[in-house]
Amino acid sequence: MKQKLLFLLLSPFLASCLGYPENVKPVSGFQIQSYLGEWYEIARLDHKFERGLDNVTAVYSLRDDGGVKVQNRGYSGKKDKWKEAVGRGYFVKQHDVGYLKVSFFGPFFGSYVIFELDDREYAFVCGSNTSYLWLLSRKPTVSEQIKKKFITTIEQLGFDSKKLIWVSQTKNDLNFSKSQ
Repeated sequence: MKQKLLFLLLSPFLASCLGYPENVKPVSGFQIQSYLGEWYEIARLDHKFERGLDNVTAVYSLRDDGGVKVQNRGYSGKKDKWKEAVGRGYFVKQHDVGYLKVSFFGPFFGSYVIFELDDREYAFVCGSNTSYLWLLSRKPTVSEQIKKKFITTIEQLGFDSKKLIWVSQTKNDLNFSKSQ
């Protein structure tokens, strides 16, 4: 009985974690095979679970259950150590649309919406609202042209570009396994 009550109380919250900002449209023609591998975080909006981290990367791989394994890591210079989180993602609708739900914490899922994509170079990604935003790249840096495109695009969609954190990717040569 308590579990049912808890589920009913949490249902509106859980439902609100999926979805995406009104003006955002997930990419169509998405191919997960092209998206797999390592991505560098170039910019993000601040949130508690990445606060203070630089050298942030995300590695995507297929799971046996048809989902996607998400392995994020970042370096805290203040604590002089790496932080890692491993999650799982699943398509919310069709497999050719860049709209997934991702969980790092048990049964709780949040939106992962790819709304601009060049598989060989960059991805613009957001969550369920305009508080969650990332610019990812296949390389540790991007051109000024891509940065400008990102800023122009997100401003048109209602994101606050003045709050962007530009992530340093200078310590990727640190040995992750020794620094944990």
